[in-house]
Amino acid sequence: MKVLKNYLWNAFYQLFLIIVPVITMPYITRVLGQTNNGIYAFTYSNVQYFILLGSLGVSLYGNREIAYLRKDRKATTDAFWSIFFMRLVTIIVAMVAFFIFLTFTGNYRPYYLAQGLAIIAAMLDVSYLFMGFENFRITVIRNFIVKLLSLILIFTLVKQRSDLTVYILIVAGSTLFGNLTLWPYLKRYVDRPIFKDLTYKKHFLESLSLLIPQVATQVYVLLNKTMVGLMVSVSASGFYNYADNITKILLSVVTAVATVMLPHAANAYAQGDEAGVRKYLYLAFQFASFLAVPLAFGLAAIAPKFAVLYLSKAFSEVGTLIVIEAAVVILIAWSNVIGIQYLMATHQNRAYTISIIFGAGTNIVLNIPMIMLWQTPGAMVSTVISEFAVTLYQIFAIRKQVKISKLFQDQWKYFLGGIIMFIGVRFLHDRWIMTYKQLIVEVAIGIVIYFVLIFILRPQVLKTAKDFLRQRKKA
Repeated sequence: MKVLKNYLWNAFYQLFLIIVPVITMPYITRVLGQTNNGIYAFTYSNVQYFILLGSLGVSLYGNREIAYLRKDRKATTDAFWSIFFMRLVTIIVAMVAFFIFLTFTGNYRPYYLAQGLAIIAAMLDVSYLFMGFENFRITVIRNFIVKLLSLILIFTLVKQRSDLTVYILIVAGSTLFGNLTLWPYLKRYVDRPIFKDLTYKKHFLESLSLLIPQVATQVYVLLNKTMVGLMVSVSASGFYNYADNITKILLSVVTAVATVMLPHAANAYAQGDEAGVRKYLYLAFQFASFLAVPLAFGLAAIAPKFAVLYLSKAFSEVGTLIVIEAAVVILIAWSNVIGIQYLMATHQNRAYTISIIFGAGTNIVLNIPMIMLWQTPGAMVSTVISEFAVTLYQIFAIRKQVKISKLFQDQWKYFLGGIIMFIGVRFLHDRWIMTYKQLIVEVAIGIVIYFVLIFILRPQVLKTAKDFLRQRKKA
């Protein structure tokens, strides 16, 4: 039962991280316009490089390390503060690099300065501690409150195209404020640091080993936006950004599975329970597929007219991009479960790193020719192929450790349900003008179709989840 609760809390946590841009997207697209939205996406993606390099791989590593040590308060305290101070230094170095970069930014310098507030926010992020303890409730509640406040500020202060800097400050500032609100809760889990007991080399090297896959992963998220902005236009970068954000809303619900199961699987691995680790993998993979397939097909079904309804006619191209990118909901769901929950939890960092580098290399090789041929849709196709490459390698890497047939035994049932749901929803979508009421009806009909078919087909995940929750409740 605790796993289910943590999954729900983390799903909300991931959702709240992006709730402001989701709710404000229709408003911001109309108030700031194509160009300013493109400038925001372009400058945001470039600042994220510095945050990524400064943060090393602490988000994943810290989560896993705390999960290993959480039964020993002294060990947890030493590990937490060692990781925190180590990252503090690396982010300061990244910030120096950022100010050097600012000397080359020209007209966009004011926007980069505003975006730079996010670097300070990353410096004070300690959410990995709470995730390692599987306490997602605190992070969810503080995010809800902080995002609600930022919503109020956006609708109050952002009124015209010249308010782009204000908008950036609100978004980055809310992240900083949210990270600060976690600090009063630290005393529940760790004591004050004893500096002579802290060690940095071990944590630095292991975090650094996780930096490589995280850098490679960001190729899809950041480099594509940068390349589209440079090779097509900043407006096109904005289109890509909105398509990516909308898709990631659904992904946040699915990838929460791996984030929640990572500390659980890591703890089982630390206890020598390898059978338990595999059991969690099978369950999480099936559950992720159960969610990801209908979300992907449903999103692709409503995307064309939804983009116009949601963002305005000026952003109609976003609908086409979403249809293409919808496939990554399934691919990333799979790669998150295999890569983060299994490979990371069992210390198979090398296989995880190679998979991400393989995908990043595929993305880099395909990006330029595809953008030249098809512009922004080409970048999106490149992203999908790259995510497929990541997933394919990870499956290859674990082929001798788990039963691949068991991972995919019921996939045809999910895909059959998803395809039939897609046909039914698209039939209505093509014939309706599309209003919010019609959108709700389409989504409701899609949900009913999928769950009726799943009930008829009876995939193993239904029984497995029921048995798993019953055992956890008894435990």
